Amino acid sequence: MDILASLNPAQRAAVETISGPVLILAGPGSGKTRVITHRIAYLIKVVGINPRHIMAVTFTNKAAREMASRLFGKSEEDSAAPLLDWSMRDMVTLGTFHAICSRILRQDGQAIGIDHHFVIYDDTDQLSLLKRSLQEIGLDPKQYTPQAIASAISAAKSHRLTPTESIQRGRSYFDEVVGRVYEHYQQLLGENNALDFDDLLMRTVQLFRKSPEILSRYQSRYQHLMVDEFQDTNLVQYELIKMLGGKYRNICVVGDPDQSIYSWRFADLRNILSFEKDYPETKLVLLEENYRSTKMLLETASNIISVNQQRKPKNLWTNNELGEPVTVVETYTEQEEAQFVVNEIERLVGRGQVSLGDCAVMYRTNAQSRALEEAFMRYGTPYKLVAGTRFYERREVKDITAYFRLIQNPNDSISLLRIINVPGRGIGQQTQVRLASWAKSLGVSPYQALQLVAEPATAETATELNFNVHTRRVLTDFLSLMEDFVSVSRQLNLVDLFDLVVKGSGYREYLLSESDGEGRWDNIMELRTVAQQYRDLPPGEGLAAFLEGVTLVSDVDTLDESASAVTLITLHQAKGLEFGVVFIVGMEDGILPHFRSFDNPVQMEEERRLCYVGITRAKQRVYLVRAFRRSLMGRSMVSQPSRFLSDIPSHLTSASGRWLGAERRVAPSIYSWDTETAPSLSTLEFKAGERVHHIQFGNGVVVSCQPVKDDAEVVVAFNGGVKKLLLSFANLEKAA
Repeated sequence: MDILASLNPAQRAAVETISGPVLILAGPGSGKTRVITHRIAYLIKVVGINPRHIMAVTFTNKAAREMASRLFGKSEEDSAAPLLDWSMRDMVTLGTFHAICSRILRQDGQAIGIDHHFVIYDDTDQLSLLKRSLQEIGLDPKQYTPQAIASAISAAKSHRLTPTESIQRGRSYFDEVVGRVYEHYQQLLGENNALDFDDLLMRTVQLFRKSPEILSRYQSRYQHLMVDEFQDTNLVQYELIKMLGGKYRNICVVGDPDQSIYSWRFADLRNILSFEKDYPETKLVLLEENYRSTKMLLETASNIISVNQQRKPKNLWTNNELGEPVTVVETYTEQEEAQFVVNEIERLVGRGQVSLGDCAVMYRTNAQSRALEEAFMRYGTPYKLVAGTRFYERREVKDITAYFRLIQNPNDSISLLRIINVPGRGIGQQTQVRLASWAKSLGVSPYQALQLVAEPATAETATELNFNVHTRRVLTDFLSLMEDFVSVSRQLNLVDLFDLVVKGSGYREYLLSESDGEGRWDNIMELRTVAQQYRDLPPGEGLAAFLEGVTLVSDVDTLDESASAVTLITLHQAKGLEFGVVFIVGMEDGILPHFRSFDNPVQMEEERRLCYVGITRAKQRVYLVRAFRRSLMGRSMVSQPSRFLSDIPSHLTSASGRWLGAERRVAPSIYSWDTETAPSLSTLEFKAGERVHHIQFGNGVVVSCQPVKDDAEVVVAFNGGVKKLLLSFANLEKAA
């Protein structure tokens, strides 16, 4: 098979350019996955590179699976003519940053004190441990929310700051609080033999810094590195790639600055914009031919993104058809907005132009999904909500996973306290608190404390715990159960261990005793299906791989793209996906772009990139929908059209004006909009996005301004928070 035969000239250049640093700027729909997979195959089949010397890094498990499928096929018997032989599947290092770093730490982490049996704490576990950290250092979790602390700690780790460095660089009391919690949180992670997501990256960097000989071994192994979605890397990820590629410098990064939308996850756009400066010998390849969208959609997206300054210009083009213009729709409320979306989808489906699965509704914030869900449920139109309750976050799935995590790492106190009384064993909350407090006083884990409880009671332990005979027995019974599980885990494959744990714990009977137990039991069986993927791995190794897989999975990884249902998804989550028809709702100043970006040019550029990403997900049609009046912060507010709409030339749009709902299927009384009596925005003194000054609150940005009887209410985002003011009393001044 000629590896280069199916590639266009630019793609071929990207595949054949193999020596030294390479920057591939890949526009949306330009076939970057094809380029990466063909490049790997070219290195192996044509250049003769050993597969073990190649590493390809992705940002999602979904992307990694797609690449593996194209390279090696979906199974050993796959007849779809993959690029490489199935036997090479375990030789090429292919996976996400977190998964690859987890493997490195399991193999070599002991050099910096990391036990290879460590567990990975997901977001829920992290918040539980942070809440405990706050309580143990005497801070109120209601005043300092674990979510805010978690974000601040993640920011510190993304910038490679240790707790000590974080404290030293703090500029406010909140920074000091974060530093103290960060320090205690890391101590608790160590006691639980656990790492969080950020630790996987940061501790790998620490490992390479502390052990040059280990770094040298990995540098010698990986002669060629490829990184997908490079615009989404943070400082730690950039340093990891720089370290690993330090010997051969054969670093190929693929990305698009115009699709950088994750600064809130601490992605640093400078990594891709400055790559050529850091690597002066870089070869630049532009992938500008789009295979996904129509000409009109591509031109629309290009006009919106061209306003940005922080970018590397590309001339996107396509041989696809001209296509339909973008449909711009104005409705009165978010309820009417949702009704329009449902009616238009049903109209397109009814005409046989699309299927439900071809359609996606995208929005800036999760809160916007409420009105959409209500409309889809009211009309009985099938839909799937991405970022609803994740499969791996469901209670029953977390429970069974906690059993396996405790089997792998008995020092995991979060997992132990989750399932010590699930199913119920008569171990109440008070007993659990006393056990945990006693363990802390002894400097041991709760599991080790259980082992002490099971020993013949000394006068000291009897006095300290004051457990009666029944309590001591149920605690000892739970310990015996777990020790049996730990023992057989060294002998059984993962599926047999799974069945033993579910049966031995009594979890099936426990679930089926609940009213919704049948549905929850189906989720346990689905988890068993996941476990079957690791059945052939040796005992212990299969358990570790299974736990790593279920912890590092993301919302988009579990999206069923074949389902016959409309996808409801945020714009952030939509990157990397494609649909026939895309509806972007909430095209209003204050929503898209978000009002927090009004006073920040850098953030405003990211909002523009977010709009660009949404439009370029579509193959055939795009609808940009806004509401004239929308509920915001508990109040109904008049909104301004998104400033991004004015960047689209008129010949690219088909503006339907206000949608009056000719085919409404709900009571007309819900819609009280009368175009004759709608308030005139021209009479309002301030407009959304304007900068203003208040004598007490300082400088701010107007979120909205709407008439209220003989006055107007102005909502302004100040540095100290969002304020609602009456115009006649506010004494606002327009800032320069």
